[in-house]
Amino acid sequence: MSELVTFGESMLRLSPPGNERLERASELEVHAGGAESNVAVAASRLGVDATWLSKVPETPPGRRVVNELREYGIETEVVWSPSGRQGTYYLERAGAPRGTNVVYDRANSAFTTTETRQIDLDLVQDADVFFTSGITPALSATVRETTMNLLKAAKQGGTTTAFDVNYRRKLWSPDEAEETLTSLFPGIDVLVIAARDAREVLGIEGDPRQLAHRLGSQYSFETVVVTRGSEGAIGWHDNVVHVQDAYETDTVSEIGTGDAFTGAFIASRLDGEDVPIALEYAAATAALKRTIPGDVALVTEQEVEAVVRNSSETLSR
Repeated sequence: MSELVTFGESMLRLSPPGNERLERASELEVHAGGAESNVAVAASRLGVDATWLSKVPETPPGRRVVNELREYGIETEVVWSPSGRQGTYYLERAGAPRGTNVVYDRANSAFTTTETRQIDLDLVQDADVFFTSGITPALSATVRETTMNLLKAAKQGGTTTAFDVNYRRKLWSPDEAEETLTSLFPGIDVLVIAARDAREVLGIEGDPRQLAHRLGSQYSFETVVVTRGSEGAIGWHDNVVHVQDAYETDTVSEIGTGDAFTGAFIASRLDGEDVPIALEYAAATAALKRTIPGDVALVTEQEVEAVVRNSSETLSR
């Protein structure tokens, strides 16, 4: 039995080296990455027994994804598909004013055909926490139904459910997202959402403290975490709001920062920490992730604790 089970698609990320333009690149760096597997890896690095559920084509690109995730120490429970393709995305890095650009190439991937009957529900119901994100139901109507069913199964089994809205405009419109997400909310205990997504997708206005409180009250979540980018995060639990600032970091890659935050938050809560401490460890893990290339937070517990400790020592001077 795994403490944490996540469900979602992981893609192959193809990136030109440095700030090279994709259209003239002669070589590409290859990494595996997806929100749910990134969360599993981050939690695993902090001591959690984590399993990633997915459906993957039985092809060399599909095996490439699974093999890399296994190297990170998480369990991979996958449905091997004889048809469909491996989803990929291209990441073109650049500074201002061009900015970093993501190009998805994941339509009709094997994962988009994942049905509930193909998933071992015992894995979900025996876990302490089941996690998925808003990216997953955005991929197809089939996966949308499967996501709903897995959340229901988790709740029926007494498993805590955690969900990161993780809105992606390139996958669906705000109206489409709102309709689906609000239908999923009754099955969610712990919600993570960016302040901008609360406003843009759910139409909830206010500062992050107000957003967290309104979300928790309106949808009866147990815990709400509102992320604020470089300003940190707000946690709402037991009708109390907690504020966590971001830690200073020199950014090498911002990809996967939010997933690192969420994975660490879940890991800390599984370890019995209260919400303020979990927010500290989540913020520290996110800061460390920004110093690491690729999608996943290859951090250690000692590194995370050092960031938290050093910050506390600085504040006490």
